[in-house]
This record gives sequence, C-alpha cells and structure tokens, in this order.
Amino acid sequence: MRFNVQHLSFFVIQVESREGQTIKNYKHYQTLDSEEYMDSEISKFLDGEFARTAKRKVEKNPNTEQPPTKIGRFIVEPGHELDSNPNYNLFTRLRLVDNKEDYKNACDDLIRSYLDTSSVRGGALIIIQAVLSTHSDDPFIFVLKCDFEQKIARISDERNLVSQVEMAINARNIKSIQYPYMPEEGIIEEWELKIHQSSHARYFEDFLKFVTYEQSIPEIVNEHVMEFVQTYVETKWPDASQEERHQEERELELWAASDKRNLQEKWEPEQVVEAAERIVEIKPEIEIKFKLGETFIKGFLADYGDKIHLTKLRDGYAVIIEGDAFTFDKSYSPVELLQPESFRTVSERLLQTQNELDGDDV
Repeated sequence: MRFNVQHLSFFVIQVESREGQTIKNYKHYQTLDSEEYMDSEISKFLDGEFARTAKRKVEKNPNTEQPPTKIGRFIVEPGHELDSNPNYNLFTRLRLVDNKEDYKNACDDLIRSYLDTSSVRGGALIIIQAVLSTHSDDPFIFVLKCDFEQKIARISDERNLVSQVEMAINARNIKSIQYPYMPEEGIIEEWELKIHQSSHARYFEDFLKFVTYEQSIPEIVNEHVMEFVQTYVETKWPDASQEERHQEERELELWAASDKRNLQEKWEPEQVVEAAERIVEIKPEIEIKFKLGETFIKGFLADYGDKIHLTKLRDGYAVIIEGDAFTFDKSYSPVELLQPESFRTVSERLLQTQNELDGDDV
C-alpha cells in the first residue's frame, strides 16, 4: 500500500502560560506540492507513516472504554445531507483543492479550528493530501500531530559534547486523523474517519465536535445490565414505596460505580443466563473476567451456565469450569502429570470436608 503525496502543509504550534492565561499560537513553515515533497527531508521522516495509519486496526465497538484508535462518524440532523456537517466540509475542502495556495488556506482554517480546543499541546501539525494511486485518484487527508519531545540533545563537538534541541519531534508517537476511513484497501467510507491518539487524551475528539463514536463493548454491556437491573427492581417490588425502591436503586448504582465489585447474590441463575444471552447476541466474543481468591479466571460470557459455573462452598465459593483439554504454558509444573480424579470423587471429598467442619462447630 503506497500513498503519493499531492500537497503537504507543515505548522508548528506553541502553547505558553502568561500571567495565568494560556496563549496558543501557530506558525506556517511550508506548503509543498508532490515534487517538492519527494525532494524534501520530511518525506524521509514520514516514510511509511501513511500506510501504517491506514492499516492500523480499529473496531467500531472496541473492547476497552478508551481505545487509542477509533472510528468516528459525521453527525447530521434527520433530513439533512452530509454537507450540513462542518467537520465534513472542512475535510472535503482539503480533498478538493488542487493548488498550493488554496491548500495552504484550507489548512489554515483547520489549524485555527484546532487551536480553539482545550487539549492543544505544543508540537508540529502536518496536514497531507495523498492518493492511493493503485486504486483511485480520490485523495485522502492525513492530519498528523507530533508533540514536542522533552530533554532531546544531539552530539555537538569535543568541547561541548551535546547541544540542546529546542523543538524535537518524533515519528514514534504520532497522533493521526485519516479521512475518509478505509475499511479495506481501495474501499472508502465518506461518512467515517479514523483517529489515533493516546487513550487518556482527547487530542482530536475535542476538535471534531460534530463527529460521534460507537459505544465500546464495556459501555454496551453496562448499559444493558443497568436496564436489566431497573426491570429487576420494578418486578421485585411492584407495590413498594418510592423510598424502598430508591434505596435499592442507590445500592445498585453504588455497586455499578465501584472499581472492584463483589458477588451480589440477588438474581437466580436462570435470570443471569437470560440476561447474559441477550448481551451475547450483541457480540458473541464478549468476555467475563473475575478473581476468586488469588486465582484470575477469564472466559466468554456465553459460557456462563454451560461451561462456567459459580457455586457456594463452605463459607466461600467455588468455580467449576468445563473443557475438552488442558493447555499449559512453557514452564513445567507437577500438575501437568496429573491423572484427574472423577468429578464425583472431588465433589464428595469437598462435601465431606464441609460436613466435618460443620461437625466441629457443634
């Protein structure tokens, strides 16, 4: 996959604090056409970056709440066309211009809009118009942001040893926007773009005010679980007072907001299986993860009630996991040499231990 650059504009953003105020400025360094780009040092710096950006894997419904790479979709009001979206118009203008001056002016509009966002940091902003010539002449727009690197030095001379580099940038941690999104090579989605940024940052989400993103899998699961919880409360206490219902809802909200949660022991197994089945319909590969004591267990939510079973044992709990075969990692352990006992033998021994403990308490 090779992109041919048609135009490139290079800007430097500087952010300063003066008397409690944040001052944001930018400077345009150069705009290049395709021939000038090929002969420039920036072409070596960005070599392969466009293909890496286009090939970077992304999911519409990611498995984590704040993934570094997301697919965004332009927002339009019902009955309105795509060109009613200001963000779409900004990128479309960049795609359509065919001379350096118009391209530089279009880039100026983008960077001024970018400076209005709260998460701006100093660095280089590079805006590129490029085509995937093996498939089409339709241009892509890449917006690449390189933050300034701290404490960068280069070898100087025998006397000074090193000299400080004021505005160093690195291609390793580039943040990027690609428009349009290309789900497969040569196929484009004009309603969608792809952003890549640090998972804790909002470099581009603040900038792209008229773009929306699909919910992550954890967000979808949480939303459905809370819907089930609401139904559960209404079903359990149809005639309860408002105060009783609100108390139960508050307890469940606190449970849902906790980072580490314990087993609530509120629902029957059949209710849990029913809720799990409805969530699994959304995405069959949804995982379930939990710790029992010091043991971490990870599996698929679809296997709950079928291959994964939770049960009470003595004053605690036990997990029963079914499978066709064990797989161990490279390190050896004597457990790998085991001739397993039958489930009946193990369960009877555990129950016998329970009875002995109960007898000691008498």
